[in-house]
Amino acid sequence: MRYRKIPSETIRRLPTYFRALHYSADESKVNISSQDLAESLGLNPWQIRKDFSYFGDFGTPGVGYNIEKLIKHIKKILKLHVVRKAALVGVGNLGSAILTYPGFEVYGFEVAAAFDSNPKKIGKKIEDVTIEAVSKLKTLKRRKINVGIIATPRDVTQEVADMLVEAGVKGILNFSPCRIAVPSKVKVITIDIATDLARLAYYMPSN
Repeated sequence: MRYRKIPSETIRRLPTYFRALHYSADESKVNISSQDLAESLGLNPWQIRKDFSYFGDFGTPGVGYNIEKLIKHIKKILKLHVVRKAALVGVGNLGSAILTYPGFEVYGFEVAAAFDSNPKKIGKKIEDVTIEAVSKLKTLKRRKINVGIIATPRDVTQEVADMLVEAGVKGILNFSPCRIAVPSKVKVITIDIATDLARLAYYMPSN
């Protein structure tokens, strides 16, 4: 299933809906209204209904959305029904935290490999993943790993991105605070925690 001309903000919100629906399912709820879903996320009900309308009519008037069915719909839209293996590059404090984070599984991702340039880290194991030398990145295509996670220092980020692209990676989640250049066929999402904190400071009292 492929969707076109969907606002990027709608795609950004879909995983949030997906997570909230899982929480509701864990509470043994069967149906949920757009109002209840909106209240749990701090959004407007009309925004949720509009987002879902791009993909079809999933709700029932007076009843709301069947949670199990809506989870399946969003899972298909986001292509989460296919398990994707990811490779982490950079096993410092942040990288180690990523390896131990249990929340990727619900979204269909498995961090299946980890790489670092520090000889002291190579061979060590974190959460059943053995840290390998960066030179082994070339094995990703053979291992059917097509997602890269970069948690390296800024000065080597572009080099690592180039190696990931050469290894056949189609998507990169970049935690390094810099822009990377990749071919148009490769999707990059950059997460910069520091700049988000700086943005947060603007909305806070000065003292």
